[in-house]
Amino acid sequence: MPTKTTNHEFREPATPSIPVSAPGQFGRIVILSMTPCSERGSFPAKVELGEMFTVTAQIFIEGRSHTGATAVLRDTHGVISRKVAMTCINPGLDLWKADLNAGSPSNLKPWDKGFDEVRNRLGEWTVTLEGWEDVYASWLADARIKVDVDDDAENALVSGSQLLARWAENEDARLSNTQQDVLRKASRQLADGALDNKTRLSAADNPAIEALHHSNPLRDGLTESAPQRFKVERPESSFTAWYQFFPRSEGATRNPETGEITQGTLKTALAGLDRAKAEGFDVVYLPPIFPIGVTNRKGRNNALVAGPTDPGSPFGIGSTLGGHDTVDPLLGTMDDFRAFCAYAHKLGLEIALDFALQCSPDHPWVKEHPNWFRHKPDGTIAFAENPPKKYQDIYPIDFNIDMPGIEAETERIMDLWIAAGVTIFRIDNPHTKPVRFWQDVIEAVQRKHPEILFLAEAFTRPAIMRALSLAGFTQSHSYFPWRNTKDEVAEYLQTTNSDEAYYQRNTFWPTTPDILTDYLRDNGLEGHKVRAVLAAMGSPSWGIYNGYELVENRQQEGREEQADNEKYEIKVRDWGKADKYGIATLLTELNRIRNAHSACRSYHDLMMLWTSDPDIVAFARHIPPMPADAADERDDASAISANSTGEQTPSDTASPDTANPTLGDTLIVVVNLDCKAAHTSEVNFDPATLGLPRDHTFDVHDELGDASFTWSSNNKVTLDPAERPAYIFSVNNTQEA
Repeated sequence: MPTKTTNHEFREPATPSIPVSAPGQFGRIVILSMTPCSERGSFPAKVELGEMFTVTAQIFIEGRSHTGATAVLRDTHGVISRKVAMTCINPGLDLWKADLNAGSPSNLKPWDKGFDEVRNRLGEWTVTLEGWEDVYASWLADARIKVDVDDDAENALVSGSQLLARWAENEDARLSNTQQDVLRKASRQLADGALDNKTRLSAADNPAIEALHHSNPLRDGLTESAPQRFKVERPESSFTAWYQFFPRSEGATRNPETGEITQGTLKTALAGLDRAKAEGFDVVYLPPIFPIGVTNRKGRNNALVAGPTDPGSPFGIGSTLGGHDTVDPLLGTMDDFRAFCAYAHKLGLEIALDFALQCSPDHPWVKEHPNWFRHKPDGTIAFAENPPKKYQDIYPIDFNIDMPGIEAETERIMDLWIAAGVTIFRIDNPHTKPVRFWQDVIEAVQRKHPEILFLAEAFTRPAIMRALSLAGFTQSHSYFPWRNTKDEVAEYLQTTNSDEAYYQRNTFWPTTPDILTDYLRDNGLEGHKVRAVLAAMGSPSWGIYNGYELVENRQQEGREEQADNEKYEIKVRDWGKADKYGIATLLTELNRIRNAHSACRSYHDLMMLWTSDPDIVAFARHIPPMPADAADERDDASAISANSTGEQTPSDTASPDTANPTLGDTLIVVVNLDCKAAHTSEVNFDPATLGLPRDHTFDVHDELGDASFTWSSNNKVTLDPAERPAYIFSVNNTQEA
């Protein structure tokens, strides 16, 4: 133990840093349980460019000493982008947190002029946490007490003088000459025995020194965590409104005398793009548009034998006309598809293309690459099957002989469609292929095209869905269609909107061509409204299969699937009837609300609210304002840009209904799940959790009905399904007590 000298010659040593040379070794400061983290950091967390995200960890030193912490964000080149002082949010658990954002938000689309600046910011960023002994805070807490009770005050004050002198010379603190002079002056006053103790202490206990402690702290025992990886993805990677239609049904006509149907084409399907844009969607998703096989072609409602006019399933891919790299001639040409994409881009819409890795018996691969298919002992190729079901129009791929060759061909085909204008691939049944296959393909495609997104259509076991997300899928279909009771909805909303969404982003679809639930069958128009609200407000990413506007809810007998399924026939729809249902208007309003409120963009801001009625579910989405230093970092990529002709396109032009991500935002959603009867419920919560003062009223505005109300911590709501499916309240967060 060091011996104290009477002339204060002893200098207290700084707490040293301890090198960490092996995984699992502790540094001088302990850093544990960093989040988000999956599989011990083996997989990067996903965040959107400019999205605010939170990191937490337990950070501490032994004994009574105080601790400080900093989060350091580095970009794809390892350059420090931000350093943020962490906040201790639970001293008893030594739990610290920091809010960060990787880059600046942008509204640019992949085809917009200036998107290269966005593309250059995409990729793997890292966050490293730095912990240290906060010797100034530890000293000040003790010195205040000792001076107040006059207990060993002289040693405390001299110790502080030495500490400030050392702080002034510390290179890590990065002090300016002026800041160094402030500390040196304070050090001299602390050591001046001619002054009374309280005056001496005041030299180091004042706002100026506290400001330096916040901005340029003395960090003893500095310890770094292992870097946590974050995959920074392009704008709209996690905030998406999908609209699906079959091009062959768009513009299709029926001869009133013969009943003969003339199918639509990519040219007539431009009307579907117009409809999607009018309803506020931003991604149009197309089923496979490739040639359809003839051998064992399926008929209406999945009949084993096709009639002479049955078009077949677009998922029975490939014929003598071509395979996955060919446009079905009945739809048009590759030039027609390029024009289709160009028109979509002019409207500000992205095109997502279904990629089903399977083949009809007529696919060119069957002859060119027979080893890509599983053969039976008798030498014939096996059909796809899920006993007792058989899919005689499909040969599944076998990945056991030449997976590298199949990967290379998949990458070639995707490159072809990307060049034509596709920016998203919806992968059909990815869970029936090796996870490693998709990991390799997605990595290869995004290495060249980091803006390309992937949606996994994997209605399967949770572990497989999660593995696919970890392998690189941007979004995932989910169990949402089957979560219908209050408890089911509440549980799934909280599962979807949690730290798990840094890895698996669930997309909510009320229906698909394969899914029509009993809830929608039994609840008709009112049920369609309820499920649309829950999908649009319950997840940042949601989707609609067209025909939803016409309340198409007839099931096949004994199956949760559409009767007269569009996968096996061409639909001739009368879109003039949509107005009588009002669903198209509701979809448009929901997309308007989503675009106007930044709280809808995050998978990490949802909170369930207590309701007294078993059929009323309520939840809030709340994000605080972006910190000023983060808001100030907006770069040129967030500015409105012009296209190559100098004209502003719809995707370039800022909308008055576009959310400002730098501002705080709060929405409260209340839904009646019972489509047959009106219900009245209390809705209670602590306003402080939404950034509002306790025990005061505040104003809310109904975004669906354009009415305003006064709310508090205790409220009462009545919802009659015949009049409205839900309330969506925006909250005035600026009100003060």
